[in-house]
Amino acid sequence: MKRLLPLVLVPVLALAGCSAAGGGSTADGRIRVVASTDVWGDVVEQVGGSAVQVDSIISDPDRDPHEYQADPRDQLAVSRAKLVVVNGGGYDDFLEQLLKNAPASTETVNAAESSGLDLKPSTGQFNEHLWYDLPVVSRVAGVIADELTKVDPSKKADFAARLRTFRDSLAALEATEASIRTTAAGEGVAITEPVPLYMTAALGLVNRTPPAFSEAIEEGDDVAPAVLREQLALLREHRVQVLAYNEQTTGATTQQVLAAAKEADVPVVGVRETLPDGQDYLQWMQHDLAALRTALER
Repeated sequence: MKRLLPLVLVPVLALAGCSAAGGGSTADGRIRVVASTDVWGDVVEQVGGSAVQVDSIISDPDRDPHEYQADPRDQLAVSRAKLVVVNGGGYDDFLEQLLKNAPASTETVNAAESSGLDLKPSTGQFNEHLWYDLPVVSRVAGVIADELTKVDPSKKADFAARLRTFRDSLAALEATEASIRTTAAGEGVAITEPVPLYMTAALGLVNRTPPAFSEAIEEGDDVAPAVLREQLALLREHRVQVLAYNEQTTGATTQQVLAAAKEADVPVVGVRETLPDGQDYLQWMQHDLAALRTALER
C-alpha cells in the first residue's frame, strides 16, 4: 500500500486541558480506546463489549486509509484515551506520531509487534495487512484483553469470556480456510496489492502477480509496460483462478486489470482495508471467504 502521508503536528495546548478531565474513562466509566482503523476498533469492541468506548480514526468505508492525514480532533482523542491500538509495521505512522504527545499513562497495543511475525523479512517487505491473518488477529485480541484487564481488573472475567467467544469464531473461520485449502491448494491467484496475501496463503493459493506490479500499485507509482503485460497475461491465459483486488484504491491500471479479468471470465473478489458498511470484522471475513470459495469452485 502507498505509505500514509506524514502527520503535520499542530499546537495542542488547548487540547491538553481537555484531556486531563477525560482521565481515560467516559462519564459512565467506560474505557476510552482509540484505534487507527475500524478494523482494530471492532476487535476491541468484540473483546471489551460495553466496558469500552472506541474511537476509530478511520471508519468511513469510502475513505482510503493510505491518504489519511490526522487532525486536531484525532490528537484530542488520543490525549483522552487510556488505550490506543495501532496496526504498526509502517501502516499507520500518523497515529504513532500522535502517541509521542500522549500522556505517559496511555497504554498501547501494536498489532505488528504482537503478531509474532518477522517484521524485517530477509526477502521482500513486511506485509502490514494483518487483519487478513486470522491467527494474528487472535493473538492481538489476546493482547488487547490483557491491556483492558490492566486498565480495569474488575472486568477481567468478562474480558476473558468475550475473548474466548471471539477466538471460537476465529477458529470457525480458520476451519473454513482449511476446508477451502483441501481443493484450492496450488491454484494461482492474481492481486493488485498485497492486502489479501495472508488469507490467500492460508488457502494454499499461489500468488502469481509480478512483485513489481503489486509494489507499484501499492506505492501509487506507474507500472512498467512490460510488467503490466505480464499481469494481464495471467488473466488472458487463465493462469490464475481468481483476481483479488483492493476495491478501495482503484485507478486506471487497476481498472485495466479488472477489465481483462472480466473479458477472460476470471472471477474477481474485492478485498478491503476498512470494515464494509454494515458488517463487523467476523462477518466481513466470513463474506470474503465465501466469495473466494465461490470463485475457486467455478
